[in-house]
Amino acid sequence: MLLCVDIGNTNIKLGLFNLDKLCCSWRISTDRNDLADEYAMLLLDLFATEGVRPSHITGCAISSVVPSLTQEFVEICKRYFKIDPLMPEGDTITGIQVKTDNPGEVGSDLIMNALAARHLVGAPVIIIGLGTATTVVAVDQSGDLSGVAIAPGIVTSANSLFISTSTLPRVALSKPKHAIGKNTIESLQAGLVYGFASLVEGLVKRMQNELGVDAPVIATGGLAPVIAAETPVITQVEPELALIGLKLMYEMNAKGRRAVKGKVI
Repeated sequence: MLLCVDIGNTNIKLGLFNLDKLCCSWRISTDRNDLADEYAMLLLDLFATEGVRPSHITGCAISSVVPSLTQEFVEICKRYFKIDPLMPEGDTITGIQVKTDNPGEVGSDLIMNALAARHLVGAPVIIIGLGTATTVVAVDQSGDLSGVAIAPGIVTSANSLFISTSTLPRVALSKPKHAIGKNTIESLQAGLVYGFASLVEGLVKRMQNELGVDAPVIATGGLAPVIAAETPVITQVEPELALIGLKLMYEMNAKGRRAVKGKVI
């Protein structure tokens, strides 16, 4: 089985693939203070609930935007699964050319999302990431990552608002009854849910204009279903996009073949 791990600032996504099937997946909180053994015990407990033993893990692919935890998970793979994990770095084949001024600044999670989205719907495509940050990634007609827009995340913005304004209560991020809020809770929900839906619409339209085509839009992240329900520009929601991208990357490298614009030859 292939273990895919996407380490984000807020959550860590874990997925087990048996051939082409995602057998099970989990989300756990990111804690920069936890050590490899602590995460390993949690992983092994999760595996046990699905009848998976460490010996079943034959490969691992990791993407991470939290450097302090990257080495912890590398250690887990080596110590508990007896394997060296594959990561999108150095000579690793990703099948994605990053056409930005400084490609090294683009997070590996965004590259994995782009790889998976292109695999699912083709190119061009726009990927909305609704996590700690709101990211909008453009993949051009040639299948390469053209660029990224980054805005604050919904929860990040909400938490900042609640901390900075002592009179505003914390609210659930769910659809309000009206855009014109009639009470404090509705007003906050309208601003957050409808506001971010409009942010997504605006950035998507601008990117489609620059790409010169009405590219399809895939959304991922914990709040993707909430925002997707409020805007027609999102054509598909795929919560496990990064895990799918990691699987594709692993397969490209396991076969030892050269990837050109997403095609293994």
